[in-house]
Amino acid sequence: MPEAAKKRHHWLTGWNPEDEDAWRAGGRRVARRNLVLSVLAEHIGFSVWTLWSVLVLFMTPDIGFAFEPGEKFLLVAVPTVVGSLLRLPYSYAVTRYGGRNWTVFATAILLVPASLALYFVQRPGTPLWVFLAIGALGGVGGGNFASSMTNITAFFPHRHQGWALGLNAGGGNIGVAVVQLVGLTVISLTGHTHPSYVAAVYLPLIVVVALLAAWKMDNIDAVRTAPGAQREAVRDRDTWLISALYVGTFGSFIGYGVAFGLVLQNEFGASPLEAVGYTFLGPLLGSLARPFGGLLADRSGGARVTFRAFLGMGAGTALLLAAARLHSFGLFTAAFTGLFVLSGLGNGSAYKMIPAAFARKAEAQVLSGGDAGAAFARARRLSGAAIAIAGAVGGLGGAAINLAFTFSYTDGSGSGTPAFLAFLAYYVLCLTLIRVRYGHHDRADTGSAPNTTKEVSRVRV
Repeated sequence: MPEAAKKRHHWLTGWNPEDEDAWRAGGRRVARRNLVLSVLAEHIGFSVWTLWSVLVLFMTPDIGFAFEPGEKFLLVAVPTVVGSLLRLPYSYAVTRYGGRNWTVFATAILLVPASLALYFVQRPGTPLWVFLAIGALGGVGGGNFASSMTNITAFFPHRHQGWALGLNAGGGNIGVAVVQLVGLTVISLTGHTHPSYVAAVYLPLIVVVALLAAWKMDNIDAVRTAPGAQREAVRDRDTWLISALYVGTFGSFIGYGVAFGLVLQNEFGASPLEAVGYTFLGPLLGSLARPFGGLLADRSGGARVTFRAFLGMGAGTALLLAAARLHSFGLFTAAFTGLFVLSGLGNGSAYKMIPAAFARKAEAQVLSGGDAGAAFARARRLSGAAIAIAGAVGGLGGAAINLAFTFSYTDGSGSGTPAFLAFLAYYVLCLTLIRVRYGHHDRADTGSAPNTTKEVSRVRV
């Protein structure tokens, strides 16, 4: 082992992110390095995951693809479903193989769906089932989110997890906007008949990010979840209640992100250039808002910030209904963009609620005479498992949004109003849940785990 690697291994053995001296002495640097690379890998994963939200805008009779609106909504929904279902096994895999090892594999495998998309969008007359299969393979990009978030949780102390998780997720989420910007650039430079160029952009980027992860990331033993952690998290009520909230925040973000362009085409008859020209801004602003949602939650409490985000999302949905009735393109796009921002804030704050909920239970165990080290080590393990579950359930919410649009635009009315009414009802349900279950917990949300925590974090080099 090289001398530098030996020194790093020696220092990191026994590193505890809750230990302030260790955090200042080098823990912060290690955590930030892994966070930056995690963001890059997750960003590429999100871009490949939502690639079809852009490609379907190119798929017109002009290039030999005469798919109906319902078929296109189905095509963008399939990667969302598969990516959501993969989040649980991906979260487990990173605990089995290590953060660096799994990130390298999970990034490199993106070459498969990206290459297939590049090839088949150049083949006019290719049947829908082929594109559905390729879209399903693209779901592997959605699984990256869970493994990345589970990995990063172990690098940061509780008091910084809202910001760290928000930044990690926000940097990944921004891939939704970037792939749409790539599509806008391709349409602006070459017209709407070359969708393969969009997929081609990502092939070298996937290779570069995989190599960087192999070079600079760490495998940290603290990420290794004890056997049965996911089963234990599944039995916890807060796991499912916060997952339901995440359906409303992240489900809205990813569902709207992949459907917005199609909604503009069906609601207002927008051209491919017009659709992609407006769709990137909402996901971009929503992604940038996510870290600030986590930061606000660190300061004010996750429940309070999430509640306010849902209030705003309800108001934004009401504006969408009004804009659709008035057939106002400007009001419609402005309201949709506001929904992205609010869902981004809610994404960050809702995720902060997970470690806070388990930390509260650990504190209760300590006050009852339990061992502090064991209680907070368990809380950290269960937080990682619950984050994976919430991510999977939330992603399925995005698929539900696309299915709602599919039914709404194929029921003969040609309007998204039924879907928007369903979304509004769900936001009201989330507001009620927060008020009843979490309204009195915000004081604990802003605290940090006691320094009595003795959890040991060891890094394998």
